[in-house]
Amino acid sequence: MRKSSHVQYDIEYHVVWTTKYRYKVLTGKIALRARELIRQSCKSMNVTIIKGSVGREHIHLLISCPPSLAVSKILQQLKGKTSRVLLQEYKELKKRYWGQHLWASGYFCRSVGTVTKEIIKEYIENQEDEYEENFKILG
Repeated sequence: MRKSSHVQYDIEYHVVWTTKYRYKVLTGKIALRARELIRQSCKSMNVTIIKGSVGREHIHLLISCPPSLAVSKILQQLKGKTSRVLLQEYKELKKRYWGQHLWASGYFCRSVGTVTKEIIKEYIENQEDEYEENFKILG
């Protein structure tokens, strides 16, 4: 459970994104720099990296983020910054990705949690109810 000034939350996502054309360019110093940039960006957004890996053509992250951040904004920031900086710093990438796009468009995202949909439904069902509906009034 994480906390901010007015919120307690436990929101985790598994996200994956790939290099454009799945070129295997994330090796050696480029992989290390990509990891460093991702860590910096996550820290600046108050996103916690629980686990991560840099593959030769993809990034896997298990992250925890505040409810005020949309996953789309997190990925926009991560992909944008890493692409811009890596293409600027490594000439071999700039030659291969002359169109200024290191990452393929899109990404994979799945929410992660220990509470299943069935557990939540059961919890809601067992609350006091006045009406026999899917959206109850309690009290």
